[in-house]
Amino acid sequence: MNSKALRLGTRRSRLAMAQSGQVADAVSQVTGRPVELVEITTYGDTSREHLAQIGGTGVFVTALRDALLRGEVDFAVHSLKDLPTAQPAELALAAVPLREDPRDVIVARDALKFTDLPRGARIGTGSPRRMAQLNAYARSHGLDIQTVPIRGNVDTRIRYVQDGELDAVVLAAAGLSRIGRIDEVTDFLSADTVLPAPGQGALAIECRAGNTAQDTDLIAALGELDDPFTRAAVTAERSLLAALEAGCSAPVGALADLLADGQIVNEMRLRGIVGTTDGTRTVQLSTTGPVPETYDQAMALGRELAAEMLAQGAAGLMGERAQ
Repeated sequence: MNSKALRLGTRRSRLAMAQSGQVADAVSQVTGRPVELVEITTYGDTSREHLAQIGGTGVFVTALRDALLRGEVDFAVHSLKDLPTAQPAELALAAVPLREDPRDVIVARDALKFTDLPRGARIGTGSPRRMAQLNAYARSHGLDIQTVPIRGNVDTRIRYVQDGELDAVVLAAAGLSRIGRIDEVTDFLSADTVLPAPGQGALAIECRAGNTAQDTDLIAALGELDDPFTRAAVTAERSLLAALEAGCSAPVGALADLLADGQIVNEMRLRGIVGTTDGTRTVQLSTTGPVPETYDQAMALGRELAAEMLAQGAAGLMGERAQ
């Protein structure tokens, strides 16, 4: 049995380190080998520009993938929503573990819920997707809010509220949960209010797709952490994103969830939304079908819904099409 430590490539942020640490423990259990974290700085971590300006797609991923291909690390952990939709042939998406809560949440002053925020409330988010849906919801429910573009890690964003610069910020439930700050949430946003980013709350474990026995063994070991329902759901969501030809900074929300009849899961519902960031125009549709049993079936579910959304004018709401 190989007892040499496996090297896990991770971003340096507190959230990335927390989720990589959780994966490291799980990998150590299935392989019987120690796992050491190798911290890698990505362009997305060092750039001060807004994500929408630097392209969003791949800015947190490329440096990790380069380290994998150079053999500096054995596998890498990504937030799945950061992954570009096209998978490079030389890398394998070895596992998509069970997904955390995919919802967005509000951290607001005075423990306020979203609908209780005062008129003109300033809500911080760096995401065009969140802006589009919050503004659309506010418009349709007679709320008066102002979305303010912000960047920074979780601590920085929450501090804007604590310091009184903003009334609220929007964050992902999964991220707060993984760093032990979920109790600071003042409101969980239902998917009926804000659809999350495709893949939100899920992690991706990636390694080399090489032909060596070591690569094959590692893919098999990591595969034990895979959750088939999570993988089917995020595959459908990302297929929708890809078919809309949108990058991960585009204002696209998507969520695939399982519908059960009693104890029996029999269908998967995929919901998608695209909107202008001011919330004045949105295209929101859903489709329901049998739970995908293969990658191709999950991809088809996403493509079908994307085609319906494009037929209703979704492309014109995304600003410049991602190249």
